[in-house]
Amino acid sequence: MGEGIIYKALSGFYYVKSTHETVECRARGRLRLEKNSPLVGDTVLFSPTEKGKGSITEILPRKNSFVRPPIANIKKLIIIVSDAIPVTDKFLIDRMIAIAEVSDCEPVICINKIDLAPADELYEIYHSSGFDVVRTSAKSGDGIGELTELIRGVTCAFTGNSGIGKSSILNAIDPNFGILIGEISKKLGRGRHTTRHVELYELSCGALVADTPGFSAFDCGHIADKDKLHFLFREFEPFIGECKFLDCAHMDEPDCAVTMALDKGIIQKSRYESYRRLYTQALEYKEWEHKK
Repeated sequence: MGEGIIYKALSGFYYVKSTHETVECRARGRLRLEKNSPLVGDTVLFSPTEKGKGSITEILPRKNSFVRPPIANIKKLIIIVSDAIPVTDKFLIDRMIAIAEVSDCEPVICINKIDLAPADELYEIYHSSGFDVVRTSAKSGDGIGELTELIRGVTCAFTGNSGIGKSSILNAIDPNFGILIGEISKKLGRGRHTTRHVELYELSCGALVADTPGFSAFDCGHIADKDKLHFLFREFEPFIGECKFLDCAHMDEPDCAVTMALDKGIIQKSRYESYRRLYTQALEYKEWEHKK
């Protein structure tokens, strides 16, 4: 019996990297019957069947998992944003942060293209809200060392708008990343199988990285019930339970500790506006409409 991490999934095959080897595996039928399909990032037990091949017998407990992209055990979500072209919508940033928070995954805000726009406002919003924020320029190399230290040795995913510079940043961290991606693209063929291809890449700093789709594709389902949503805004935490009403939604209720903190400038206006928008979406969500 061996143990390893799934670093690639393609067309029903799972490539498991253990201490000594990489094994091409299929999942045991029992896992499929239990609707517990393995995901890239899973730590699994496998039984060798022949040289270089095996069968996954057990999926060890997950820290978290995502539907889009299908991946598990992400420790940090690196959210690439910009105040230049393209300018990132703050609501999309806050939505990604909420997805990370509900998944027990640490969000890191990476403000790229600071050679074009320093993004002081963006930095202040997220730094004052309690997040790790790093400003980078893939072009000049500014901030790349700081970002490298934030991801060193951890499994993480990079996400952001198309054209935001994800690949450029990863190439700046490790020039071999681009070579590796190019080799994979050649093997798969342009566009062929790419929607089913998920892979973790090991960078020279020891990070395992998933280069994910943009904001519109990353886990775009329901995030949380309306009464749990305020826990996903970490700067709200000191004020939860301090409102006049125990079931306060922090919308338009009187004597709300959250909105009073907003008025005092303790909570950032854009963050609160994102909360209101997500709360309205959660209020409109009907679970029975989404059951298969």
